[in-house]
Amino acid sequence: MGLSIRKQKILRAIITEHVKSAQPIGSRTIAKRYKIGLSSATIRNEMADLEEAGFLFQPHTSAGRVPSQKGYRYYVDRLMEASNLEEEEKAKIRDVYEYERLKEIEEIIKHTSELLSLLTSYTSLILGPQLKKSAFKKLQIMPVDYRRGLLVLVADTGFVKNKIINLPRTLSSGELGRIVTYLNHRLEGLTIDKITSRLIGELRRDLYHHVQFLEDTFMLLEDSLAEDERRVFLGGTSNMLNQPEFEDVKKIKALLSLFEQHSLLASLLERPVAGVEDIVIRIGKENILKEVQECSLVMATYYLGREIMGTIAVLGPTRMDYAKTVAVLQQIVSHLRRL
Repeated sequence: MGLSIRKQKILRAIITEHVKSAQPIGSRTIAKRYKIGLSSATIRNEMADLEEAGFLFQPHTSAGRVPSQKGYRYYVDRLMEASNLEEEEKAKIRDVYEYERLKEIEEIIKHTSELLSLLTSYTSLILGPQLKKSAFKKLQIMPVDYRRGLLVLVADTGFVKNKIINLPRTLSSGELGRIVTYLNHRLEGLTIDKITSRLIGELRRDLYHHVQFLEDTFMLLEDSLAEDERRVFLGGTSNMLNQPEFEDVKKIKALLSLFEQHSLLASLLERPVAGVEDIVIRIGKENILKEVQECSLVMATYYLGREIMGTIAVLGPTRMDYAKTVAVLQQIVSHLRRL
C-alpha cells in the first residue's frame, strides 16, 4: 500500500520519537517537535487513517499510538535514511580490528560480538564458519624440545587446531619433514568433510612405520570430522533486560533460554530473506522462532574471499534504531572483509 507524502512524514516522525522514548506518541508531540507544517488536529486525523491501515495501533484507549510491525516494515523498506556513525564510534571499530590480523578466527569473532553489542546496546549473534566446509590448508609439526612437538592443523577459513605430541627419539628432522610434506600433499585442498575415515585409514597404511607417532595427527583429523554443530557467538545478552518491552518475566525467560540453544540460533541465522543491499532485516513474525517474534533481527554475511563464511546479526526489540544498527553492521562487515 502506498502512503501520501504527508502520511509518510507522520509515520517517520512517530517511529523516530517512539524509538527514543518507548512511549505511545500523540499528535501534539509530533506537531511540537517535528516541522511537518500541520496542525495537531490534522495530524490526529492522519494518525487515525494510519491506524486503520494497520501501520499504527493504540495500546490504550486514552494513549497515543505506537508503530505496528507493518509500520516498521514500511519504514525500513521506504522511509529509513542512512545513518552516519560518530567519529568516536568509527575509531573504536578501527582500533579493534587494527590488532586482530594475526589472531585466530574464533578470537576475532568473539571480539566482534562484544564490539557489536557495545555499539548498538542490543544483543549480537554471530554464526561462525562451518569447520567441515573449510578446506585443509597446512599441517605443521614444530619441535618444542628433543622429545615433544607442536602439531598444528590450519584450515583456509582461519580455523587452527593444535596439540602437543611426543616425538620418537629415533626420528630425524629430515624424516619428520618428509612425513609432513607427504601428509600436506595428500590432504591439500580437501574440505574437512572429504577427509574421511577411509582416507585416514589409507594414510595409516602408507605410513605404517610411523603409525604410533602419527596417531595424534590422525586423532586430530578425526576430531575435526566430529565437529558438526556450527557455533553461535553471543554478545550483550543482558542488554535485552534493559529494554522496557521485556519487563515481562516470561518473555525474557524464553529469550534467555533460547540463547543457550545454539542449534536453534543457527537455524535463525541460516535462512536469509531479501533485504536492503547486503543487509537483511526481519521484523517480528518474519522470524521463524516464536521466542523472537516480538524482536527484530538485522543481519549481514561475512566472507573469506568470495566464500560466505557466516552471519553477523543484531537482535533487539521491534522498537529498534534500525538506521544506526545497519550503519554499525556495514562498518564492521567492511572491516571483517578486509581482515
